[in-house]
Amino acid sequence: MSEHNAIHVEEHRDDEASKLGMWLFIFTELLLFGGLFLVYSIFRMQYHTAFHESSLELSVTIGAINTIVLLFSSMTVAMSLTAIQKNDQKRALIFIGITLFCAAVFLVNKYFEWGGKIHHGLYPGSELMALLDRGHHLYFSLYFFMTGLHALHIIIGMILLIVCLFKVKSKNLNNKDYVLLENGALYWHLVDLIWIFLFPLMYLLS
Repeated sequence: MSEHNAIHVEEHRDDEASKLGMWLFIFTELLLFGGLFLVYSIFRMQYHTAFHESSLELSVTIGAINTIVLLFSSMTVAMSLTAIQKNDQKRALIFIGITLFCAAVFLVNKYFEWGGKIHHGLYPGSELMALLDRGHHLYFSLYFFMTGLHALHIIIGMILLIVCLFKVKSKNLNNKDYVLLENGALYWHLVDLIWIFLFPLMYLLS
């Protein structure tokens, strides 16, 4: 086997290992959030009335807007991957930029939603939370933890896509080597999928 072919095979193996690693990571993330969804569902059955009353304190409008924003961002990140596969770096940059903008919109909406709760003294460790009965306390504790963990994933996804953005600009990420963007898009779809479950659980189910 020539040196060129050996290098090609090694690169191919690295790409496959990278994809496998991302899939394994996504699997562990699904287990994590799946466990949280299970805990939430169990407590919801035990404290149905309290969970329903607490959910009325959330803004369905903001939740719905964030759902639409994330669904749209999943489309644009997929379009960025298609663009780079066609060696269209300009369009790839545009679509990655749109995805990052959508992520920022999501976080701004979440900031205002959380800000409203914090302004009224409703946050973990507050005096108001300490006065709530067990059902209401559990709901808001899970709400802050689960949506906060999801927001952290949004930020991590943004960092990954920003790295992809600069690599596309420098042409280090191109139609010959785009596994980083492929993994970034896969991770972003995970973030979207988690929110699709979080939104109805937290905001809609009565």
